[in-house]
Amino acid sequence: METIHISADFTAALGKIKPMHSVNNGPASLRGSSNARYFTDAAIPFARTHDANFAPQYGAPHTVDIISIFPDFDADENDPASYDFHLTDEYMEKIMGVGSRVFYRLGNKIEHESKRYGALPPKDFHKWARICEHIIRHMNEGWADGHHYGITYWEIWNEPDLHPQCWDGPNELFFELYEIAARHLKSCFPDLKIGGPAVTSVNNKGFLIPFFDYITRDKENPVPMDFFSFHRYTTTPEDLAKHADEARRLCDEYGYTEAETILNEWNYVKNWQPREDMLYSYRTIPSLKGSAFILSCMIACQHSTLDHLMYYDARINTGWNGLFDPLSQEPLRPYHTLWDYAQLYKLGTEVKAVSDCPDVKTAAAVSEDGKTAAILLCYYKDHRSMDGTACEEETAKVRIDWSGFASGEGVTAEYRFVDTADDNNAVRVEETFFGDTGAHIFTLPLYTTILVTLKK
Repeated sequence: METIHISADFTAALGKIKPMHSVNNGPASLRGSSNARYFTDAAIPFARTHDANFAPQYGAPHTVDIISIFPDFDADENDPASYDFHLTDEYMEKIMGVGSRVFYRLGNKIEHESKRYGALPPKDFHKWARICEHIIRHMNEGWADGHHYGITYWEIWNEPDLHPQCWDGPNELFFELYEIAARHLKSCFPDLKIGGPAVTSVNNKGFLIPFFDYITRDKENPVPMDFFSFHRYTTTPEDLAKHADEARRLCDEYGYTEAETILNEWNYVKNWQPREDMLYSYRTIPSLKGSAFILSCMIACQHSTLDHLMYYDARINTGWNGLFDPLSQEPLRPYHTLWDYAQLYKLGTEVKAVSDCPDVKTAAAVSEDGKTAAILLCYYKDHRSMDGTACEEETAKVRIDWSGFASGEGVTAEYRFVDTADDNNAVRVEETFFGDTGAHIFTLPLYTTILVTLKK
């Protein structure tokens, strides 16, 4: 049986562990159950508000979307009475109440129906921008009996390259809307992050090249874009990382070298068609294979140029949710690997970690005081099995060791597994090592995750 070697050097700092475990949408309550504490436990950094309008738990259909908050476009945008913030405010409170921050999508949910409402281009782009301005003032400056939430990220639209479900109009009209809205909002709120456009993929150059050409046509005064957001549904972490690096290249090429790159919709999709492939994808998402996919993607993106990753979706009433049981709201296995990554995020500083097998991704981190460290690894490849029952040739041995942590002191090493065990999807094993290095060898079936937590 093959032995895979994982090693970490806690003296070789690489930078910060990045927020790769953010999600779309926040906590919810249903039939007396709530998953709020699990958001807190996993230290989920941000919740993006796209498609919240689908979920009754968030106040659908009266929450977040522009046409929900400002239902009569002919009304006076300067009059607080023209706005309905009630359920959206409640939703913001739910997100911030678990310690997460809001990533606010300005626009509307995707519309698969035969008639479009929010996907239609606004009648007046300048007025639409002023409506967005007042929503921001309500959330951050107390306007219209509002709040001081300090929401930093404001995203203009969602998937305008997806016709007609998200934008039922020519691409050129969206380019104009983005420019008008971005310039107006940035002039009103220079310290906030204004960006977008949340495209379906960086591969869609037929949309993106004209978009970037348009917003940079005035070389002396390009359209503001503090972050570039995009989406990707795939089956491999390498594909996700490749698209992250392409997004960085594209922004740099057009002069947006300081813009953050944010992949704020992603999940496992084998193929959108035929139906059998899509059904397989939905079954994979909450499975053990889904958990390994999630963690492998987060680690791969941590090692890419990407700034921020947001899983789609934490809404409990959708097949895209692999985190929570839709009835009990208790965590599923993919949640546990999100939690595992959060432990590195809490520690803060990434250190050098190396795997000699490309299918076993690894990352490691150490706390600022040097008293706690962690090594995280996951065995994933796009095998057809979802239940963790692997063939013998898909089971390896892994040797985990480290250096530069103990300095002669006793070290407690806790091993946490996400695998086929039924003990709340996790098993804990404790071993104690002495000296400056440690090592342990485990059997590693496909889709297994191991979190090693070291404490002095």
